Amino acid sequence: MNKAQLHADICVQLNKTYQAKNADYGDSFAKVRKEYPDAICVRLMDKLERLKTLYRGESQQVKDESIEDTLKDLANYCLMELVERKVDNPYKL
Repeated sequence: MNKAQLHADICVQLNKTYQAKNADYGDSFAKVRKEYPDAICVRLMDKLERLKTLYRGESQQVKDESIEDTLKDLANYCLMELVERKVDNPYKL
């Protein structure tokens, strides 16, 4: 398996998810971030706590969220923060 191609495929999936959710949620991440600049820390903490629960195999109320889903959410939140930072300051990054 070519890891570089696998990485590229995952990035394509992340972008499709980002586009769909951003349309559904009305760019809510950017809106919350304007009011709370460190909102990314809260979002990441929520997902990390979810990831810990999944790895420990604890009882789940939401049955359709997997470790893979949570990892993708974490990755997308990091990318979303990078996008917003670039929008805020186009000459950085």
